[in-house]
Amino acid sequence: MVIFMKRILIFILTFCLCFVCSARCFAAYAEEEKKPVEETADSSILMCMDTGDIIYENNAYEHCSPASVTKVMSILLVLEAIDSGKISLTDSVPASENAVSKGGSQIWLEVGETMTVDELLKAVVVASANDACTALGEYIAGSDTGFVKMMNDRAKELGLENSNFENSTGLDDTVTNHYSCAYDIAVIATEVMKHDIVKNYTSIWLDYLRDGKTELNNTNKLVNTYNGITGLKTGTTSNAGFCLCATAERDGMNLVAVVLGCDTSDERFSSAVNLLDFGFANYELVTPEFDFSKITEIKIKNGREKSITPSVSNDEKILVAKGSGEITYKYDILTEINAPLNKGDKLGTITLYSGENAIKTIILRSDKNVESVTFSYIFKKMLCSI
Repeated sequence: MVIFMKRILIFILTFCLCFVCSARCFAAYAEEEKKPVEETADSSILMCMDTGDIIYENNAYEHCSPASVTKVMSILLVLEAIDSGKISLTDSVPASENAVSKGGSQIWLEVGETMTVDELLKAVVVASANDACTALGEYIAGSDTGFVKMMNDRAKELGLENSNFENSTGLDDTVTNHYSCAYDIAVIATEVMKHDIVKNYTSIWLDYLRDGKTELNNTNKLVNTYNGITGLKTGTTSNAGFCLCATAERDGMNLVAVVLGCDTSDERFSSAVNLLDFGFANYELVTPEFDFSKITEIKIKNGREKSITPSVSNDEKILVAKGSGEITYKYDILTEINAPLNKGDKLGTITLYSGENAIKTIILRSDKNVESVTFSYIFKKMLCSI
């Protein structure tokens, strides 16, 4: 009987142990499913361009030579110059000796030859032409060095701390301190894709300049193969390896994948595809359903206005994991605040939860300035009422 009971006990313990091990293996498998298949880039990131959320990152802030992915910033400045009216697509741009001297990818500009901004931008985006990029930079800023300063100034405006540009092209054979990182490039790409005009160029697979004499082939091979691809830029040098900044859109969600330092061209494309596929398969954008009755007025003490209602956008989008379940909301809003009040001041938060996990905090802000009540203000009001 004793032996029989021992056998029963051993069986029960063995069964429990197997169950626990299986549960742990399943948990580990489930955890692995939350990450993309291992990719080969030295540095990479997957970001939602609609919200700025980082879905995946690997050494995303490491300083790397970005090669021609540098041109993502150059393209941004060209697009901004067009939108501001500083230049137009029909402007004729002459090629300088400096622009013509650039090596690497080019459209073989000759000194004094002119092309339109439209043609040069097409050459930069589609064929990564270094001579065309330099010519555009000189036209916008007055000089090559002036344009590089604009690039670094714009990086600072965007809050990017891990980028420093020494040229507009990404040629890195003579530079000493030219670098960026996957995160910074993803942020710049997000700004680029806000300009719808860029898709007129990034979607081109094959085109021509000089009345068909110069052929342009898109260096981004995903343009012909990936569902939803919208851009954006490749880069290759012996120092940088093979690099890619790829943007894509499906079901209203825009993603950017940046991979730097791949060993082969095929690896950069497969790594970017892996990241984009993971994002589209596992995440989606949803519109929050706010209870506006809970976004109440806030009393303003000593203000020229008595109260203010926090501002929240009806167009707010949030990124959630597919199948994450019902979203709940926690409202934390001030009851009163002292004047003066500046536009953009924080007035409260709405925290969104999936189960017990906080997935997003939306900051409620003032949509206007409210000045303090002063003696001179009261005196003027009294005079006006007489």
